Amino acid sequence: MIKIFGGDPQKKENIKKIKEIKKLIKKKDYNIALKASTQYLNSVPDNPDVLFIVGSIYYMKNRHKAALPYFERALQIGRYDPEVLLLKGRCHKFLGDTKKANDCWQDILEVDPRNDEARRELNL
Repeated sequence: MIKIFGGDPQKKENIKKIKEIKKLIKKKDYNIALKASTQYLNSVPDNPDVLFIVGSIYYMKNRHKAALPYFERALQIGRYDPEVLLLKGRCHKFLGDTKKANDCWQDILEVDPRNDEARRELNL
């Protein structure tokens, strides 16, 4: 059956919620954005975009160790994402694990050999 009007109402609600969270981040309301994001993850735990957002908020708050599980989970769920790998690598670097950091940046270069940020992190 073809849907003429609308579509998946849950998908629309998810998009709306993510936009609201991004607005909070843009206004630097990190604590409110973090609370909204983690609440959202309670109902939709496998959304890689929101996992990335939560990891990014922790990253921006210099809570690198807290950010890593969210980046790792986002990468496990199903897609290879250079942005996630870049921030994950920077968290590892900040925590003093240069091998893991370099591995993240090398993974980026495997699919995007011209990625400037990964190349810069690797001093290439």
